[in-house]
Amino acid sequence: MSNREKFIEIFKSTITREGADKLLEYLTDKTDFFTAPASTRFHGAYEGGLLEHSLNVYECLCDFVKRPRFRDKYGFVFEEESLAIAALLHDICKTNFYKTEMRNVKKNGVWESVPYYTIEDTLPYGHGEKSVYILSGFMKLTRDEAFAIRYHMGFSGPEDANQIGKALEMFPLAFALCVADMEASYYMEGVIKK
Repeated sequence: MSNREKFIEIFKSTITREGADKLLEYLTDKTDFFTAPASTRFHGAYEGGLLEHSLNVYECLCDFVKRPRFRDKYGFVFEEESLAIAALLHDICKTNFYKTEMRNVKKNGVWESVPYYTIEDTLPYGHGEKSVYILSGFMKLTRDEAFAIRYHMGFSGPEDANQIGKALEMFPLAFALCVADMEASYYMEGVIKK
C-alpha cells in the first residue's frame, strides 16, 4: 500500500466529522499535500516528505498515548479521531508552500544543474496557527485539537516560552503531539544521524 493510500484509508476510517470529506477533496484536488516535501533541507526534504512525515507522526502519537505512564498513571485518553486529526493534519500549513528551483552544484569536478526546494509563502500566518486556520475552514476542531496543532512545535518555535509551557500543561494532546512530531522528525526521518 502506498503512503497516499494509507493516508486516505486512515483519514476516511477515522475522521468522520462534518466537513472531513471536503477537506480530503481539497487536499487531493487543490494542494500538493501528497507530493510536497516536509522541509527545504531537514526532515522529509524530498517529494512526498510531508505525507510520509504526517503518517510517521500519526504512528508515533498513537504509540505515545498508549504508553502505560501516559494513559494509566496520568489518565490521559484521547478519541481516535482527535489523534488522526492532530497527527495527520498538523502540518497542513506546508501545502502549496514549497516550490522547486534549480541551482548549479559541482559534482566530481563538473557543474550540473540540480533541483532544490525554496519557500513561497502566500499565506504568511505563522506555522501552527496557519494549520488551525486552514482546518477550521473545513471542519470544527475541538479545543484540544486546535491547541495541539497550534503548539506542536513545542519550544522550537518562536513563541514565548511561558505561553508554550502553559499550553503543553493545559492540553495533554499538545504535549503528546509535540513529542510525536519530534520523534518522527529526529529519529524516524533521520535528522539526527546515527
